Amino acid sequence: MSRRSFRPAIAFVLAFACAHLAPAQDEVMTPRHLYLVQTVTEVAIAPDGAHVAYALAVPRSEKQPDGTAWSELWVVPTRGGEPRAYVSGEVAVREIAWKPDGSAISFLAKRASDAQPSLHAIPLGGGESRRLVQLDSPVLSYAWHPDGRSVALIATEPESAEAKQRREKGAPVEIYEEDFRQQKIWIAPADGSAPARMLSSPGSAFALQWDPTGAPRLAAMIAPTPLTDDSYMGQRLHLLNAADGTAIKVFAHRAKFGPFAWSPDGKLIAAIAGQDLNDPAAARLFLGGIGEEDELEQRFVDVERDFEELAWQDENHVIVLGSRSTQSTMTKVQANGVDTEKDLLASISDRPALTAISLAADGQRAAFVGSRASHPPEVYTLAHGEPAFTQLSQHNRPWLEKVRLSEQSVVRYKARDGMEIEGVLIKPLDAKEGVRYPLILVVHGGPEAHVDDGWLATYSNLGHIAAARGFALFFPNYRASTGRGHAFACADRGDPAGKEFDDLVDGVDHLIAMGLVDKDRVGVTGGSYGGYATGWCSTYYSSRFAAGVMFVGISNKISKVGTTDIPEEEYLVHAGKRPWDNWEFFLQRSPIYHADKCRTPLLILHGKDDPRVDPGQSKELYRHLKLRSQAPVRLVLYPGEGHGNRKGRSRLDYCERLLQWMELYLAPRAEGKIPPMPERTIDLPGGPPPQ
Repeated sequence: MSRRSFRPAIAFVLAFACAHLAPAQDEVMTPRHLYLVQTVTEVAIAPDGAHVAYALAVPRSEKQPDGTAWSELWVVPTRGGEPRAYVSGEVAVREIAWKPDGSAISFLAKRASDAQPSLHAIPLGGGESRRLVQLDSPVLSYAWHPDGRSVALIATEPESAEAKQRREKGAPVEIYEEDFRQQKIWIAPADGSAPARMLSSPGSAFALQWDPTGAPRLAAMIAPTPLTDDSYMGQRLHLLNAADGTAIKVFAHRAKFGPFAWSPDGKLIAAIAGQDLNDPAAARLFLGGIGEEDELEQRFVDVERDFEELAWQDENHVIVLGSRSTQSTMTKVQANGVDTEKDLLASISDRPALTAISLAADGQRAAFVGSRASHPPEVYTLAHGEPAFTQLSQHNRPWLEKVRLSEQSVVRYKARDGMEIEGVLIKPLDAKEGVRYPLILVVHGGPEAHVDDGWLATYSNLGHIAAARGFALFFPNYRASTGRGHAFACADRGDPAGKEFDDLVDGVDHLIAMGLVDKDRVGVTGGSYGGYATGWCSTYYSSRFAAGVMFVGISNKISKVGTTDIPEEEYLVHAGKRPWDNWEFFLQRSPIYHADKCRTPLLILHGKDDPRVDPGQSKELYRHLKLRSQAPVRLVLYPGEGHGNRKGRSRLDYCERLLQWMELYLAPRAEGKIPPMPERTIDLPGGPPPQ
């Protein structure tokens, strides 16, 4: 599931608040506030560390045609000064980078006369942006040569004569998983003095970097095809000859891959990847030389934390951003020798939840995307020796100053087998001691993901939106979550819906024992694997849940394998076996198998064009429950949406349906009574909850 993009309805949100006393906080969050939340999604610090360029997701207003959020380019000084919009309005900027000399900021976007997204640049001093490279297909990614005179790009290869002829004849056919074009590497001069040339590199490229010494070599992640399953499980790290794309070296390591980076002297490569092909997460640190016999070697094996982003500080040290359960970590790793590291955040207690890092050329100042429990993602910076993070952008401050938010904290509890589980709790706004409240259990997807102790008020998580209406919300990092190392992430392999989902119920019992939660007013929701959990809790564990809202979730583990675009990922890192190895096991771990137990009112929502979890999964569970008619059930499909809603109105509709379904079936008692919804009304089935 993904993260955060919405457009404000009014322009004043773009400006900083003037220096004055904060106004009285007399509002609470509602679904309509989603139109005000602006989200920093990318950061790139200038080589000299003086400025940070960043992408800002700005939701469309309700008056605009529906669609995904706009993405603007902003720049802010690191030592004081207000952010400035460089490219704004109805734009979709991404892949922000600085020219090597720091004179301009480059980005991908479809502008004015562009037929598709192309490479553009705008001077640091401002002015109009200029298109640098345009190809006959969308530019997907790029990397600057160290001298700034040329650039390597990733774009799809030209259409074949056969495919072009078929398209021009209008033949109404699509050859499933065969009608793709490989993502190739192109080299182009930055001044447009010559056309781009396509390299003969194998397969499909997904990421690339130039040798930082200027030698004619590229490091690239390449998979056999651009199909999603190959992009997950088939990527390998290649060193390529930049003249023709031939492979100089292919690293042997096979696993999921995350980011990688070449050391400044060109002698080493650091990468974040899975420990092996069965590791659910690209979250382990690897380092290796580029010689013929060199391979990537894992560092810090068996640690109970994950590595997520990296940047070289100098030729001997790598700065690595990561997570230890709900908290962010940042360490300085010695590139050569034993596993030694320095905790760079040891003396900083008030740290945001960090999701991206960019390091200046001298390695002494970094920029981050960070959020807090009380603030959506913004730009932060930290320099060597500074005692605290500095927040450089304040795009959400004007409306946040008026809103009262709930208390958020980290909760730890013991599962029934003794394993310690951690999660994030948001209490109802103005919660009173001794009062029990309705609970919404929010289950993250993946399951190779985790919830940080940061901003959780999004269209699918609800966070402060539901807390303002009298709900407690709990976000457990159940076993198989990331953030706690390899063993924890693999704890559910071959055991779907086993101990991992028992952890959810154990978390609810812990909150009941705390005296906060009414055991008869517990709801559950989640998307993707969290949707699977919701289906399981609403059938197998139905006696424990009074309401469920299932989003793009799995209901039949057998038919899921036959309809998903990631069957190899499902087999290698989760199931550990094929359905035909044990049909009965896969069936018994499916919510449809337990549909006769369901007494939980269940709202099922799904993107109609979802390639990951086919909408048939939701239709199957709906039909099994509808035929039994033992509890209210409703299925809502979103045309044009995939594995998670991207359009503003679909997100608002989802948020309101989720909230009102919970209000209908978790009707709080006495002091915890929920006020009427101030927003538009979503039609809901009538009748009291089943007894």
